[in-house]
Amino acid sequence: MRKVLFLLLLAHQGWAQPTAKSAQPTKPSIDSLSVYNRQLSPREMKQDLQLFLDIRKKTNSGLYRYRTQKQIDSIYKWAFREVRKPMPVLGFYKIILQLTDFEGSCHNYTEPHADLVRYFNQQRGFFPFALKYIEGNMIFNSKTAQIPVGSKVTSINGVSDKELMHSFYKYITTDGFTETGKLSGSVNKSYGLRYLYEYGIKDSFTIRFTAPGATMEQTVTVPAVSLEERKANLVLRHSAPVDSVIDYNVQPKYSFKMKNPSTGLLNLRIFSMATGADDPAFPVYVAFLDSVFRVLDQNKIPNLIVDIRSNPGGSDPTFEQPMMYLTDSSFKENKLAYTIFGDGIAYEEYFWGVSTAVKMDSASKAAGKLFLKDYFPALQNGRNMQNIKYNPVYYPKQPGFKGKLYLLIDEEVASAASHLASLVKAYARNVTIVGVETVGGYYVHNGHMPLIYELPHSKIKTKFSIVYVEQDAPVKPDQPEGRGIIPHHTVWPSFSDFMQNRDTQMEYVLKLIAEKS
Repeated sequence: MRKVLFLLLLAHQGWAQPTAKSAQPTKPSIDSLSVYNRQLSPREMKQDLQLFLDIRKKTNSGLYRYRTQKQIDSIYKWAFREVRKPMPVLGFYKIILQLTDFEGSCHNYTEPHADLVRYFNQQRGFFPFALKYIEGNMIFNSKTAQIPVGSKVTSINGVSDKELMHSFYKYITTDGFTETGKLSGSVNKSYGLRYLYEYGIKDSFTIRFTAPGATMEQTVTVPAVSLEERKANLVLRHSAPVDSVIDYNVQPKYSFKMKNPSTGLLNLRIFSMATGADDPAFPVYVAFLDSVFRVLDQNKIPNLIVDIRSNPGGSDPTFEQPMMYLTDSSFKENKLAYTIFGDGIAYEEYFWGVSTAVKMDSASKAAGKLFLKDYFPALQNGRNMQNIKYNPVYYPKQPGFKGKLYLLIDEEVASAASHLASLVKAYARNVTIVGVETVGGYYVHNGHMPLIYELPHSKIKTKFSIVYVEQDAPVKPDQPEGRGIIPHHTVWPSFSDFMQNRDTQMEYVLKLIAEKS
């Protein structure tokens, strides 16, 4: 079954993406925040909130996966109490964010109206510097004379570091109860639009910090910058050399090299090398993998590192291909997959499409319905089971890798990439997994196909995936329910390595290999 690219989700979750070209709004004569962040009445919010809940109950097969009906009912009672008085769109947006986060799906995404996003993007109100989550702290990551690289930031505009981090958790959806992606994302990815949504547009930022090796706090006030200036500053951040190693925007989608004479390194940066088996790029990718494993076999290479850190996912059947060389077992993509509705699209008058950037036209909508009908042909007893032809059995390929396998993962690994990590942990030969728990789940996830709806009064768009997927993942004692793939060795980047621009996780793996040789 084709997976929806998590890359698309991430592109929107950059929170500083211009909305130009794709959905150009007509600019009103008065261009002010109050125009776009208007006051919503309790009646408008209650109607939007009720519609939001009704859509979820009708179409979201994962609504009760991690939360009981009682828990879902409880949080919605809270939400309805919160909207008894008028509030601006962004206030209501933050309530919707908490509802979507509570469900526990990394494919959930919520976005304000494009006009509001555009307005914020045009303001000179952005935080100018890069920050990095290191050892539980907000670490200064820009090269400037005002604040030394490596300084611990303790507050911004009077809000403490811990309070800042927790305030951004609701923007960062994860599978189940996983928190690793929230920890780093609350620092690394939250000082673009998220900060403006949460704290408003500021003319300046007062930063309290402690320099490396110092004990006394210092304070610096700096002016806000434009989005373009912020982006330029991020490119020049201190950690860019190490960050770029696992950045799918910088690196090839897949590559291989010998790390040393006894260790190969297979990099799989994103599974968008092909949209499916019928894509002309797919046999090229398959041939590449075959050549890699032939080289490993012919040269009797004892160690292989597969690096999928920061891989956001991609399309079926790309992620299954490397797995076939790493196991003696046959496997399937899933043990169970279904939706909870039949023909058509529920609440179609509010349906937007599958990308927040472009509203789906009638022809695409008709084709989409046929696509859904083929994959999920008949609703029975509340479940519309996946057509079995889209869940084939994958068998081991030769020459399989028989040496010691090391899988590198981190808290950015999601969707199809975390699905691969799940299969590797379940079925791979002689594997050691190193890094940080993935954002995608080990046992189950909601994925494959997104639906986006626009709420009529607030114009908030809500995106979620409709297919409940029970992965081919046997129960393991170190894999509790509702968690991502948990590594055998948990390794976060260290402060000393950050300062020296060393790749903590890769060096840890190489040290493991050296010790076992």
